[in-house]
Amino acid sequence: MKISVLLPYKENFSENYAGAVSLFVKDTIKNSKYFKSTYIFGNTNYKKPFLKNYINVFLKKNIFQSSSKIYVNEFLKIEKKINSDIIEVHNRPNYIKYLKTTKKKLILYFHNDPLSMTGSTLLKDRIFLLNHIDKIIFNSSWSQKRFFIDIDNKDLLKQKTAVCFQSTSKTKINFSEKKKIISFIGKLNSAKGYDLFGKAMMKILSEFKDWKAVVYGDEPRENILFQHKNLIINGYTKHEKILNFLKKVSISVVCSRWEEPFGRTSLEAASRGSAVIISNRGGLPETTNSAIILKKLSSNEIYNEIKRLITNKKKLVHLQKKNYRNFRFNHKYISDLIDNIRSEFISNKKLNFFRNKTLKVMHITNFNERFDGRLHYNTGRRLNNGFIRNGHNVLTISDRDIIHNNKSIKDPKGQSSLDRKIIESFNNFKPDLVVLGHADRVSKETLVKMKNFDKNLKISQWFLDPLSKYGPDHENNKKRILDKIDIIDNSFLTTDPKSLSFNVKNSNYMPNPCDEAFETLSNYEKNCNFDVFFAMSHGVHRGSLKVGKNDDREFFINKLIKLNQNLKFDVYGMNNVQPIWAENFINKISNSYMGLNLSRGKPIKYYSSDRLVQIIGNGLLTFVDEKTQLSDFFDDNEMIFYKDINDLSYKLNKYKKDVRSGKKIAKNGKKKYFKYFNSSLVSEYIISKTFNIKSKYKFVW
Repeated sequence: MKISVLLPYKENFSENYAGAVSLFVKDTIKNSKYFKSTYIFGNTNYKKPFLKNYINVFLKKNIFQSSSKIYVNEFLKIEKKINSDIIEVHNRPNYIKYLKTTKKKLILYFHNDPLSMTGSTLLKDRIFLLNHIDKIIFNSSWSQKRFFIDIDNKDLLKQKTAVCFQSTSKTKINFSEKKKIISFIGKLNSAKGYDLFGKAMMKILSEFKDWKAVVYGDEPRENILFQHKNLIINGYTKHEKILNFLKKVSISVVCSRWEEPFGRTSLEAASRGSAVIISNRGGLPETTNSAIILKKLSSNEIYNEIKRLITNKKKLVHLQKKNYRNFRFNHKYISDLIDNIRSEFISNKKLNFFRNKTLKVMHITNFNERFDGRLHYNTGRRLNNGFIRNGHNVLTISDRDIIHNNKSIKDPKGQSSLDRKIIESFNNFKPDLVVLGHADRVSKETLVKMKNFDKNLKISQWFLDPLSKYGPDHENNKKRILDKIDIIDNSFLTTDPKSLSFNVKNSNYMPNPCDEAFETLSNYEKNCNFDVFFAMSHGVHRGSLKVGKNDDREFFINKLIKLNQNLKFDVYGMNNVQPIWAENFINKISNSYMGLNLSRGKPIKYYSSDRLVQIIGNGLLTFVDEKTQLSDFFDDNEMIFYKDINDLSYKLNKYKKDVRSGKKIAKNGKKKYFKYFNSSLVSEYIISKTFNIKSKYKFVW
């Protein structure tokens, strides 16, 4: 997303006489995630702007035309080449009338009282702004309330406006290095209360001779003079020097008479651990919740409050530390608030794109074409069906088939053929989304190339294998899921990501999807020849038993059979019985009333192989270890949970006898799984999370 920021005409976006607007824009943009795609426009004579992405708008004045209109029109000429998504206007509501016809999103920032500014003084002006601006941001709740005087519409207030306070940095403060200094920073005029401060200082400095008052600021229009040997008056000073000075200040006074829209001085003093004394004017009380608020705005009241702090060091230090500890308006915090507002427009844009246009999805996984349909019933095809049912255009690439079929002397591993196939397909198809499923053979370099070709491209991956440190192949599976994580936008795991011993960036839990075209049986409707079905293998690609290989599931199943000789088990993939696949699998599972979902390794939160889908999706009464915590989604009247092998034995025998209840639970389980975990919903979830858009569906997980 591109953003164009329009400063007020002649706003000095440099260290030379930088005002509150320039400082705010500089600091929030530097900390924004959109920094590299943001452009700041202004008109200044100073040659060293704060940021390199500043563009100076040169214009010739015309006595017959408004300077504001000329300025905005010149800005639009340059901005047209940039073609931003958002135009942000700072502190000039009167610019909006020249921008209202643009098709860009418009954000207006108020840094002053809206009722004192051309373009928002009158009620009709403010209604005009509400009708033509997408978001209005105020620097205090006080300013926001002022804008809504005579406008009684709480919905508009919530929808169209927000409050983002000014910000400053936070640095480490050594309170033992605080000096006996009282500060005043700002214009040296009566509006800022400098006359009141000066009178109070004459008494304080004469009474407490080891204290000093230091003043930074100027005011050529008023001549308010105070003299004392311990009163040091400096002129205008660069902002960074002020911040460093505040580290040493013990007490900072901000005693404005006028209604301050916010009050940057008190904010910065609080961030540097000063005790802050403020007047109850405008948005000043919002700058810190630990300030001393003057009950009466007078020099005598200022004197009394300062004297109380000087004579009670414990209270002084307490207030200093409280201000510092409670300070939260740092640049990153405020910048994130603004970025969240900007992201609303991205989400809306993507949501409209998603709803109104077919997405092009390049799905790269092992579709097992070389096995001639034996492994047709896999998760990749289930997700494909979901993408297509949701109206998307899907191009499939079977990475392992391409590598297997293209090995040669020139390309012994088939890797070059795969890379070329992906890039050529990408160039021809131009996908919006690339989805990887266990696509270990796809190189990171290939993904980087695609991202470089299309900056808007999203890449996600799904992963079905166990990732628990107590599970099989832990280190290898961990390496696989993290291999390309830096270039992946989102990862979808069939294990709860929070339960893993390592972090997978931008990861989400994804249930194994069922599919109406794959899970077609309803075993609860018939009488079956077998009680319990269980099937496993020594690897789907192998297709047959491997001599000398076994795992802990075989010991568990054999012990279960031995404990329950009255139950009729139908077991495949162990005890010299070959595993079953495709249509043979459907024929065999159709003969059993109950099914055992048993995965490799120790149970971990939410993890299961797609065996769960095959069992519950075909209407078998499904038994699951309670340590998987799938009871978060299923009740006892939908799935049977067991504690250990003895509890499992008891419950298998219970439902062998109570077939009526068992079939009812099996029916409820299939109905629940198809309602909430079907391939259309899961594929929709992948897209909604990847593009950060709000789906019309509710995902129970």
